[in-house]
Amino acid sequence: MTVAPLTGKVALVTGGARRVGKAIALVLAEQGADIVVHYNSGKTEAEDTAVAIRALGVGAAVVQGDLRDATVAAGLPDRAHACFGRLDIVINSAAMMVRTPIGDVTPAKWDEMFALNLRAPFFVAQSAAPLLKANGGVIVNIADLAAYETWPAYVPHAITKAGVVQMTRGLARALAPEIRVNAVAPGAVLLPDDWSEETADRLIGTTPLRRLGDADDVAQAVLYLVQAEYVTGEVIVVDGGRHIRT
Repeated sequence: MTVAPLTGKVALVTGGARRVGKAIALVLAEQGADIVVHYNSGKTEAEDTAVAIRALGVGAAVVQGDLRDATVAAGLPDRAHACFGRLDIVINSAAMMVRTPIGDVTPAKWDEMFALNLRAPFFVAQSAAPLLKANGGVIVNIADLAAYETWPAYVPHAITKAGVVQMTRGLARALAPEIRVNAVAPGAVLLPDDWSEETADRLIGTTPLRRLGDADDVAQAVLYLVQAEYVTGEVIVVDGGRHIRT
């Protein structure tokens, strides 16, 4: 009987209840990892995801927390560790993407975005590091194509994701050799619910691979980075080639 490559490993997936986070949780579970599904407000979705994970023959636990609170973010790895007695993989997926034209940006909106998208993954990583070192663990952050492009209606969001890219590089250097730290930067994958079909068609037409991505495209990139033992400090762009179109 073939043993799945992540059997015996435990992964914490922040924002793991839905969308990209859920896809990542399921892909890691398919490879044998037990999964701690973090959520903030989607309790039912998180529990449904846990049911789907257990159906794959591995363990699943659900933990709630508002990561905009730095204390909650810092405490999450210990809570995840308590679920299965170890922690090997941390996926920082929880984030928000809010349309904020320059004139609409307020200090409150700015602070909320930075708290969840940038501060939270840092303090999750900081607190996870001592737990991950015991097992030669790995952190994968979810960045965004916006880190490399200029989107006028999403400037604060883009700044947070550019910060995630630099955070990934800095943590990779600081935590080596025991812990590897990488990131995935998705492009047009699972568009926001309020984006129109016309917008989607325009994105498809300007993407070299002529399609939108899906959550599994991102999850497969995450899986590669989890298993790539000689890769650290890297960001894989998953965008159908949009970053090379000009």
